[in-house]
Amino acid sequence: MLLPTIVTNEEELEQIYQLNQQNLKSNLSVEERNEQGFVTWLYSKELLNNMHRLAPSVIVKDEEKVVGYALVTLKESRAFHPDLKTMLDHLEELSYQNKKFSLHNYYLMGQVCIDKAYRGRGVFEMLYQHHKKIYGNRFDMLITEVSTSNIRSQRAHEKVGFKTIHTYPDAMDEWNVIVWDWYK
Repeated sequence: MLLPTIVTNEEELEQIYQLNQQNLKSNLSVEERNEQGFVTWLYSKELLNNMHRLAPSVIVKDEEKVVGYALVTLKESRAFHPDLKTMLDHLEELSYQNKKFSLHNYYLMGQVCIDKAYRGRGVFEMLYQHHKKIYGNRFDMLITEVSTSNIRSQRAHEKVGFKTIHTYPDAMDEWNVIVWDWYK
């Protein structure tokens, strides 16, 4: 049975790390990336541990196996996550609903990934609904970025309720900044 929950131990972080590596853009063929989507950033075990200490990430498990994750990334993570610092610096230059992002109460979803054998079974929706259940009383919105070339991910996020508010290129890729505003 599939169960949405939060990370509670090192073994779950290890399984997130393994899923991250298996679905990394650089480890997949062009066909797989186009058909199945991909993740762009490699998260080290140290980085995952540091992020988890600030706020546990959301996972879906099948018995003891982590079959999907959506990383919780608080703004405070910029102190030890250089890629996030770049993203946040860019984001905070933007406005949403006529207000600078720095004035909004939000956090970031650092990455979402689902085991290939579990895709199409509602895991993506479970991850995000659990985000809202766990963190909806602390934050007004969830923000992330999706590569414009990752069509599958963009569509899945839109189905949950995310809206694209900005697109920009950087040295790595072109990104859609997407927001799931829980109280709009």
